[in-house]
Amino acid sequence: MELEFLGGAREVGRSALLVDGALLVDYGLMTAEPPQYPVRDPEPEAVVVSHGHLDHVGAVPALLKGDRRPAIHWTPPTGELARTLAEDTLKLHGNSPLCPFGAEHVARLGEVERRHGYDEPFAVAGGVDDGGYEVTLFSAGHIPGSAHVLVDDGETRLLYTGDFHTDDQRLVAGTTARPDADVVVCESTYADVTHEDRAAVESSWGDRVERTTWEGGTVVAPAFAIGRTQELLLVAAANGLTPYVDGMGVGVTKMLRRYPSFLRDPEAFREAMGRARFVTGRDGQRKRIAAENALIVTTSGMLAGGPVHTYLPEIRANPTNLVTLTGYQVEGTPGRELQDRGQLELNGRVQPVSARVGSYDFSAHADRGGLESFLEEYRDARVLVNHGDRCEAFAADLRADGVAASAPEIGERIEV
Repeated sequence: MELEFLGGAREVGRSALLVDGALLVDYGLMTAEPPQYPVRDPEPEAVVVSHGHLDHVGAVPALLKGDRRPAIHWTPPTGELARTLAEDTLKLHGNSPLCPFGAEHVARLGEVERRHGYDEPFAVAGGVDDGGYEVTLFSAGHIPGSAHVLVDDGETRLLYTGDFHTDDQRLVAGTTARPDADVVVCESTYADVTHEDRAAVESSWGDRVERTTWEGGTVVAPAFAIGRTQELLLVAAANGLTPYVDGMGVGVTKMLRRYPSFLRDPEAFREAMGRARFVTGRDGQRKRIAAENALIVTTSGMLAGGPVHTYLPEIRANPTNLVTLTGYQVEGTPGRELQDRGQLELNGRVQPVSARVGSYDFSAHADRGGLESFLEEYRDARVLVNHGDRCEAFAADLRADGVAASAPEIGERIEV
């Protein structure tokens, strides 16, 4: 089995792993200016997607250009999220050469997609008997529909972890899947981090939101539309809070209601949706909401765009107000600027933000301990570390612990 790392090696973003030149696992983009895509344009016989985040699925429609029609395999929520993200990419970049696909390619997804549940093996590219593969998806505990991808060619069993979490979140349960594998391609996003206890984070966040609104302030909680928005709605409901919800997260939340089997507690999710107030954005609604003593959960999670840019100018000057950053803020993003310097570029001008800013670790990735506990089951396997800023360092630590680990480079081909 030959593995070619077209993206996601020693970096976070544009994940893409090509197996034997025939099977592509993930095909994402990296959010940057300009957006970055995998290092070459493959023509696989089939595609398997681990989950519906932009850095894993964002470039998939580009695989359907010309007469190319590889089958695309994913879980039902991932299929829905792939379309949502592709349509949003078209809105942002559709008339630009920076976007490698058009509306016609997004429409073709319906022609080629194959949807699968967890723990249900399926044949890919002809199946093992015809030189293809047997693939099985296992719950990865990251977001609804996220999957570990097990690829078996009859001789070698490859486990591609995708993004995963070993601890429970309110939205999804942590992964318990540990299928036998000879080779593991493992994410390492938080390889140098130990997460704070989730219950303590939830309590701290809920108490501060409640105190701020009681004091007469407004709370803006920027959140990733997929996963984080829904997690915050569940945490808010558990704390007796009634949030507004705005941006892409509105549609994603309503869509996930249709897939209860991919949620940890469908009834709690239904109740959280019932408490939330969904924003339409019509007739100055957002400015009126910003003047209320309310909690507003809105995109984008790193303040790069979206409705949050309507709310922040309204609340930035009042120190009673609060902005809660609930996800990692990448260097160079507006969220990182706010976190580090207390300022933000709004309407073309850098402006100070007097509102208080708090950071809360609601990560949906395994931390160092979670990664090590997961990989403990694979001490006899070959481990290829990817999807992280410190892949080489984590691989070195694993080697020091007796694991056959390395960190491939972008474009590298490895025989396993």
